[in-house]
Formats: sequence, C-alpha cells, structure tokens
Amino acid sequence: MRAVVMHAPGDVRVEDRADPVILEPTDAVIRTTAVCICGSDLWPYRGVEMLDGPTPMGHEYLGIVEEVGEAVSTIAVGDHVVGSFVASDNTCEICRAGYQSRCVHQVMMGGIGTQAERARIPLADGTLVRLPGVPDEDLVPSLLAASDVLGTGWFAAVAAEAGPGRTIAVVGDGAVGLMGVLAARRLGAERVIAMSRHADRQALARRFGATDIVTERGQAGVDRIRALTDGLGAHGVIEAVGTQESMEQAIGAARPGGHVGFVGVTHDVELNGLDLFFSSVHLHGGPAPVRRFLPELVELIWDRTIDPGLVFDLTLPLEEAAAGYEAMDQRRATKVLLTL
Repeated sequence: MRAVVMHAPGDVRVEDRADPVILEPTDAVIRTTAVCICGSDLWPYRGVEMLDGPTPMGHEYLGIVEEVGEAVSTIAVGDHVVGSFVASDNTCEICRAGYQSRCVHQVMMGGIGTQAERARIPLADGTLVRLPGVPDEDLVPSLLAASDVLGTGWFAAVAAEAGPGRTIAVVGDGAVGLMGVLAARRLGAERVIAMSRHADRQALARRFGATDIVTERGQAGVDRIRALTDGLGAHGVIEAVGTQESMEQAIGAARPGGHVGFVGVTHDVELNGLDLFFSSVHLHGGPAPVRRFLPELVELIWDRTIDPGLVFDLTLPLEEAAAGYEAMDQRRATKVLLTL
C-alpha cells in the first residue's frame, strides 16, 4: 500500500509499505476513504518533536472495514466507519467515566499511521463508530473532521464550560480552535471571542458563530478580552495551540472562577504556581476523549445540522502529501484533506 512517511523535518515522502494485518483478535483493518494532515503533525515537520527514524504519519481517518479479528462483534466487513485518534476499549473504568483517550489499554493511532491506503485499528469495537450508511460525498470532510479536530474542539468547549449566557474566548485559529468556536456556539454560548490575525480564518470563525474577533496577542490580547467583558475576563477559554504564550494568554483571559479547556499539545509550557494560585481558574484538558462525542457528532453531521468540513481549505491526493504539509507549515492552508 502507499503511505506517508516522514524521514526528517521537512522531509515527507509517500512510499510503499506492507499492508496491515490483524495482530490481535480485537483488531480491524480498514481501507481508508479519506485522511488528513493535523496541526500536531507539524511539530515533527518543524523539528520541534524529534523523529526516531522514518515515521509513518497520520491519526485521522474515515474508511470501510475490510477485515475483523475473531473477537470483534459490533463492527462488520463492509461497514463505513470513523474512529478516534486514540484507540480505546470503551469499557474500562476510565472509558466509562468519559475519558477514552486515557483508556487503560489506549493505543495512539499516530503510532500506527493512518495517512495510508489502509490501516489497522486496534480495539475496533471500542474505537470505531459505524456510520448510518454510505456517506454522501459532501459529508466526507465533516465526518473526517469528527475523527480528531471536531471532537477535540468539542471537548475543549465542554472543558471551558461553554453554555447559555456565557462568554467563551478561543486562543488559536487553527482547525481545532475553529472547531472550538463551532462547538461553543452549538453548546449555547452567548458570545464567542475568536483570537485571530488571519482574515480567512476570521471569516470562517464568523461563519462558525464567532461574535467578536480579537487580533491582539499576549498581554494585549488579554487586555482586549477583559475590555470586552467589563474588565472581568471570559467565563471560559479554549486553548488550542500548546505554547507558553498561548497558555498564559488563556489563563489570563479567564475571569476568577472561569474555566480553561486546554487541548493544544503542549511544548515547553511551564506554569507559575503562584500566578495560577491567584488566578482562581479551573484547568481541564489533555488528549480529547473524541470517542465520547463521536456518536453525537456523527448524528449532527449526518443530519446536516453542523458543517465542520468547511475547515478543510485544501484537498490533495495522498501522493501529494508533501505539498500539503508545506502548505500548512506556511499557513497557506488551515487543514489539508488527502484523497485516496
């Protein structure tokens, strides 16, 4: 099969790899119908995360089941499915509490690599969600978004306590931040403040329901949000970047008693304990338990209630994945869909 492999920072290739096979009785093998490039894939692309030799890439996927292990009972060959970027059994005590991304048997799909023509899905019964049927072509981008960025933005909005009468600020205008805007509004937030300096992303944030745009960053951004909220700060803040500045900005923009939902993969972030102590904010985040939300998100997409697929602004064949990475790295694309 053909698959995306990163050999070094900036060096992405599409190569022949062995087809996946069933390794455990709980596995399934799917033929992918659409995959994509995630913002987190840019960390190793930029050399921020180190690679240990050539590395298969990708963790978001939509596909058709081709084979199942003997212990798989809820997914069958021929099913159209979507799954989380973290494989989970969905039955352990942690999963039952709604944190499938920290399942006691969790497998990170990025370690398997789904930017490929086929993929092995561990813990298939707990990981995969069967679609109601064969998806219409125009629904494919939205269903693919549910595999990670939509579910991650949704978790961030839940963690930020988005709801009626509340003001939510969103730090980060990448795909996850934009999905956070959509989720916050869907969850009933009265006001959503999107922090963005890019006109195209500002326009999409507005389309997803942002009521205000803040272009300032750092302390200036915090000051601007406080000015928009009678000096108090937002009720909740979504942090969707993962840098020191973004985390400080998120905490600073929340009012005392406010909630910060942080889902940006953190790199070199350190929090000052005394500053955090006196902020009186709630911090809740980490790898999003996408599987918790997948059934609801699939229903909303299938019924055409939400259209998160708008976040994809560049579509390329799998063979041109390197160009997709370059476009996202240079901010010429927000999110790239790869067709097969």
